[in-house]
Amino acid sequence: MTDEQLTSLLKEGDHGAFTQIYERFKRKLLAMAYNYSRDKALAEEVVQEVFVSLWEKRQDVAIKSLEAYLATSIKFSVFRTLQRDLHRKELAAQHYSPAAITYDHEQVYARFLQEYIDGIVENLPEKCRLVFIYSRTDGLNNREIAQKMDIAEKTVEAHLSKAIKTIKNNLNDNDLLMVTAFGLPLL
Repeated sequence: MTDEQLTSLLKEGDHGAFTQIYERFKRKLLAMAYNYSRDKALAEEVVQEVFVSLWEKRQDVAIKSLEAYLATSIKFSVFRTLQRDLHRKELAAQHYSPAAITYDHEQVYARFLQEYIDGIVENLPEKCRLVFIYSRTDGLNNREIAQKMDIAEKTVEAHLSKAIKTIKNNLNDNDLLMVTAFGLPLL
C-alpha cells in the first residue's frame, strides 16, 4: 500500500493503516530522533508522542507527504522536549547552588562514563578482559595475575596494554579527563 493510500485510510480512522504506518516508519523515526537527541529514552518517548499525535489529529491534519510530515514532527518534538528539559534545569539552577548542580552533573556523567567503560571492557576478548578486571577492579599486580591465569607476565602486560588502548580509542579527550578526575579504574 502506498503512503497516500495509508494516509487516506488513516483519516477514516482505519487502525490497520495506522499500524502499517507505525511499522513502516518507527525504526527510521527512532534513528532520526536519536540523531537529534543522542538519548535513546528520549528518542523512544518522542516517537511514541508523534504517533499518538498523528492518531489524535488524523482527521484535522493535511498530509501531503507522510514521511516528510513524520520527519518534521520528530524534529520539532525532539527540540521542544530538549528545550523543556533545559528550562527545567535552569529553574533548578535558580533554587540550588551552582556548585551542587555542577557536582551532581559531574557525578552523573562519571557514573555514565563508568558504565560506558564497563561496556567496552565486556566486549574485550576474554583473557584481555580478565587481565584488565584483575588489575583494575581486584587490584592484583602483574605477577599475581600471571600466576592466577597461568600465563607469562609479558602476556599480562600485553593484555593490559591492549585493553587500555581499546578503551582510550573509544573515549574522547573530555571523557579521558573525567576518567582521571574521578579516579575511574582505567589508567
